Amino acid sequence: MVLRIITLVKQVPDTANIPDNAMKADGTVNRSALPAITNPEDLNALEEALKIKGLITAITLGPPSAIKVLKESLYRGADDAVLVTDAKFAASDTLATSYALTKAIEKIGKFDIILCGRQAIDGDTAQVGPQIAQKLGINQLTGVVEIISADKEHVKVKRIIDGGYEILKSPLPVLITVRGEANEPRGPSVKRAMLYKNITCKCNESYDEAYLHPEIGCSCENIKQWSAEDLKADLKMCGLSGSPTKVKNIENVVLAARNTRMIANTAEDIGALMQELTKEHIIG
Repeated sequence: MVLRIITLVKQVPDTANIPDNAMKADGTVNRSALPAITNPEDLNALEEALKIKGLITAITLGPPSAIKVLKESLYRGADDAVLVTDAKFAASDTLATSYALTKAIEKIGKFDIILCGRQAIDGDTAQVGPQIAQKLGINQLTGVVEIISADKEHVKVKRIIDGGYEILKSPLPVLITVRGEANEPRGPSVKRAMLYKNITCKCNESYDEAYLHPEIGCSCENIKQWSAEDLKADLKMCGLSGSPTKVKNIENVVLAARNTRMIANTAEDIGALMQELTKEHIIG
């Protein structure tokens, strides 16, 4: 049995390069003004999917420009890609985002494992993956640093916990969120980049699973593009209407050392420093 794997990838702003016009007047993020990259931990999740060697569908929710992260997924080894895009999804918070992605997953129908990064660098909430698992009514394994094994019935993983790690086993289907420490993502394949460099979206394409048959092959001809109408989404659950979270302000914060202090390499001085840092709630 070949496992059907869905990887969720996100186009995010490069948080290392935030311009002054990063916010719109209505308090939403001005993504057009921000340089975009693939969310780093989503690449770690894709790498874990590639290690399993199942049939991988990459999904992203975003504007048409988000096709770039789907192409990158194809270049690295994904078999198929879906762009969920519609003006009605604009300004979605985690709740509205997880709703739209859940509708896309339900449209696909059959899957064994969903993999995504633990969190996105533009929000750091770590909420979307767990919310999707809850909406789908399936198990979730979060903070995973290694997928030890996966077969047609179960997956076994290693995940980080306070003070160490634990080994967990779950029946399929399951959603797994992956940490950046899990692996070193492989680079794009030159051969696959040449194969998919000119691939485009084809609007309103029905989801045809024929490509999943091993005897037919796995190369997709077009990136599927699904709208809110295609997903039969409730518009009250989409975009701003479905987003109770509102961004009030965003700003650059630069931390600068005001003074320095030298301490002796002794247990007494180090202990005193730790007590001071704890008292000031710098460490807990």
